[in-house]
Amino acid sequence: MKFLAGEWEVAVIGAGHAGIEAASAAARLGCSTVIFTINMDAVGNMPCNPSIGGTAKGHLVREIDALGGEMGIAADANLLQSRMLNRGKGPAVHSLRAQIDRRRYAEYMKHRLETIPNLDLKQAEITALERAEDGRFLLTTRLEEQYLVSAVILATGTYLKGKIFVGDVSYDGGPDGMFPAETLSDSLTKMGMTLRRFKTGTPSRVLKSSIDFDKTEVQPGEDPVVPFSFETKHPLKNKVDCHITWTTQETKDVITENLHRSPLYGGKISGVGPRYCPSFEDKVVRFAEKERHQVFIEPCGEFTDEMYLQGLSSSLPVDVQMKFLRTIPGFEHIKVMRPAYAIEYDCCDPRELAASLECKAIPGLYGAGQFNGSSGYEEAAAQGLIAGINAARKLHGQDPVIIDRSMGYIGTLIDDLVTKGCMDPYRMMTSRSEYRLLLRQDNADERLTPTGREVGLVDDVRWAHYCDRQAQKTAERARLENTVLPPSDMLNELLTSRGTTPVVSGVKLADLLRRPQLDYACLAAVDPDRPAIDPLAAEQLEVELKYEGYIRRQQAAVDEMRRLEEVLLPPETDYYAIVGLRKEAQEKLTKLKPRSIGQASRISGVSPADISVLIVWRNSHD
Repeated sequence: MKFLAGEWEVAVIGAGHAGIEAASAAARLGCSTVIFTINMDAVGNMPCNPSIGGTAKGHLVREIDALGGEMGIAADANLLQSRMLNRGKGPAVHSLRAQIDRRRYAEYMKHRLETIPNLDLKQAEITALERAEDGRFLLTTRLEEQYLVSAVILATGTYLKGKIFVGDVSYDGGPDGMFPAETLSDSLTKMGMTLRRFKTGTPSRVLKSSIDFDKTEVQPGEDPVVPFSFETKHPLKNKVDCHITWTTQETKDVITENLHRSPLYGGKISGVGPRYCPSFEDKVVRFAEKERHQVFIEPCGEFTDEMYLQGLSSSLPVDVQMKFLRTIPGFEHIKVMRPAYAIEYDCCDPRELAASLECKAIPGLYGAGQFNGSSGYEEAAAQGLIAGINAARKLHGQDPVIIDRSMGYIGTLIDDLVTKGCMDPYRMMTSRSEYRLLLRQDNADERLTPTGREVGLVDDVRWAHYCDRQAQKTAERARLENTVLPPSDMLNELLTSRGTTPVVSGVKLADLLRRPQLDYACLAAVDPDRPAIDPLAAEQLEVELKYEGYIRRQQAAVDEMRRLEEVLLPPETDYYAIVGLRKEAQEKLTKLKPRSIGQASRISGVSPADISVLIVWRNSHD
């Protein structure tokens, strides 16, 4: 018999990376919040790669942290190994990536949720969602409990009608042997949401002692370790090594001979897989000219011998998995602990969501993470944070927080999803942003901490640290611009040793730092009056001076973009009545209801000529 188990303001369905950020934000902003997980041991789980960060993804983690989210601090607390990617390229694409102790990370996040005021963590499968008579939402669990809430955030990951595929075997299931959520999709469809089937996969996990590491290449971490969180003050240490090996022609032959046994190529999988993280058999087919592929051997934790084989996602039968694994150097006697598998799941069309991540047709219902068609822990956490903030703000009668494309990769991610949609699982990449030089990971706090403070997620201590860092940077920039060094043997020896021109007259420290051959650290030898400043402030200052011309040009583009973003389009606009709009544009604009001219300009099928018509129409209706 159904019974009312209680009333809350916000309910979060799913306690993965999106759900954690959503629930934490809503509760910390003063809303009574309940978060549901199918299995309490799945809170904060990493069903795929035991890592956080990577190209563009590291930027997202820094931005989550700058806004006052949880992921960066948790990653630092459970670090196994850290590396800065793309050091040989410009600062815009430098990205942190860290191996994480997956079990300890999950325990950390579970305990974090248990200790946040206003937040209740419950193990339950939500089987139905409907509108209550008073306009709120009524959630029903498999045990026939009912919860009455004002707002719902869907952070269901890959659980919605999840289906596992390994060769000819398929069955209903969630990630890592969990149960799927079988019936919630039906409620969402009944409420008017459009659901689709996406697919993702994961490699085998293998026993460390069965690997011959002498046949692999060691990949140590980098020292000193750079933390994800701007608030991590204590030094971090690398605890483990990763390793690299390569597939062989024999590996490729095994895959080719057994493609007919792949559910991906046999037609059993209908879901659309990720473009930028394909299964290994898909890589062999798509890149047939390549003789070998790189495999990263990554520890799952400090106190486990389970190893993750990045690059070898597969849905082939277990016997084929074993056969191709043993053709790889170092894996001749490999022991598989968890076979690779593919998983299909339901997700929404994110174009049905507003930039706040609220469903346009179902007020009070929000989506986050893989439910919105994205892939990746970091993308999920970023969306969860914004959904949690905006659900709380709506209940408090406040306007939503919209991170625009010039403010952060979070803005690019959400704008891409809700404006352009996605035909396959969306992955964040630096190339997706037109403002990469402004959206560096080193200045994420400068871009977003004021927003986090305004929202209410950045506390007094953190705000004081931020303000002090900014004051140090401002003062040091003024000193560098006003300090002139006379020519000297010591200075010219330094310049010559660095491959740059000696000076014959006085030179400003700032002008020296603008030279590509010099950096802030090396100038300390000729700058005896340098004050001790926060390393983050020094890093930001150096980048700003070296790239100030490019930054100015990019800022001008931002100013123009914001001009169009400020020209709002009323949601009730009848685009069919606007003379001059092409029919395709009328259809797309009517369906997506963009909030501004700027957003309209990014909709596929809306041309520059259509935008000109919209601007003229909007000006005539002011």
